[in-house]
Amino acid sequence: GINAEYGKAVVSTQSTGKQWYQRRVRGIISMQKGGDVKAVFERLARAIKAVEESVKKESGKEFMCDEKYGYIHSCPTNLGTGMRASVHVDLPGWTAEGLGSLQARCEELALQPRGTRGESGGQTGITYDISNKHRLGYSEVQLVQTMIDGVNTLYKEDLELQKKHGL
Repeated sequence: GINAEYGKAVVSTQSTGKQWYQRRVRGIISMQKGGDVKAVFERLARAIKAVEESVKKESGKEFMCDEKYGYIHSCPTNLGTGMRASVHVDLPGWTAEGLGSLQARCEELALQPRGTRGESGGQTGITYDISNKHRLGYSEVQLVQTMIDGVNTLYKEDLELQKKHGL
């Protein structure tokens, strides 16, 4: 059931899509190399629809979805769409400027920086996992667009910081 404890496990081994059970939440992940966020988002939408259709066929029930807040989950930390859109991006200028400066700038842009080893894995070199910070009260499209706009801003600023630090 939805409230059973699943721990952590990757259910699918496809290179572009995965189902992830973490804590008490089922997550569907869509990913690929490169910058085609639209293709990743469209594949995610298809995967969500396929899982929902399967659940409905088996149980007769649909996912709970609120028009304003998106999909409703059992885990309160993911209330809302629960969507975390992220990219891995090299930011040598921001790395030279300092992690505290990057974190402050990401806060202003409604983003969350992480190392590439996840939220508790720490920083590894100049590559960061940058995602939307908010999950509640925004549509999936708004969250993805926040991530895209913010990463574009960080990248442009990074080029200037590289010059500043002689990189």
